[in-house]
Amino acid sequence: MKKLAILALALITFQANAQDKKEVRKERKEKMMQLEPQEMAELQTKKMTLHLDLTEAQQKKVMELNLEQAKQRKAAMQKRIEAKEKGEKPTKEQRLAFENKKLDAQIENKKKMKNILNDEQYKKWETMLEKRAHKRAEMKGKMRRGKRMEEKKMQKELSND
Repeated sequence: MKKLAILALALITFQANAQDKKEVRKERKEKMMQLEPQEMAELQTKKMTLHLDLTEAQQKKVMELNLEQAKQRKAAMQKRIEAKEKGEKPTKEQRLAFENKKLDAQIENKKKMKNILNDEQYKKWETMLEKRAHKRAEMKGKMRRGKRMEEKKMQKELSND
């Protein structure tokens, strides 16, 4: 009986914890959706200016590029939200097309940034992108490991009863 009570308490704790993380992600998405593409581009450009020491001319070019990308991201987010509300899930072909389109856009963005930035700034920018990608992959790994650990603990506790 005691083990059952502990198991129930653990399940409730895990559930509450998972809901908190989902709510935080949802709030973050809502905040981003409230920003206009112009505002997103301005914030990103200012962060890049601080990090890369951009000149006025570079700031203008980067701002144009960031604005273009922000508009595309905003439209894509809106499209995904509408599809999700309808209960539609992308097919394998749609996911592949989306990934290809995203990678093509990244390649194009890199070319444009290489034309705007000098060599030192470009290296710094690439390092910044790599760190962000590494951090994102690390977080995904933690989330996956966390889910597996929870499942293993539950299975172990259930098998002990």
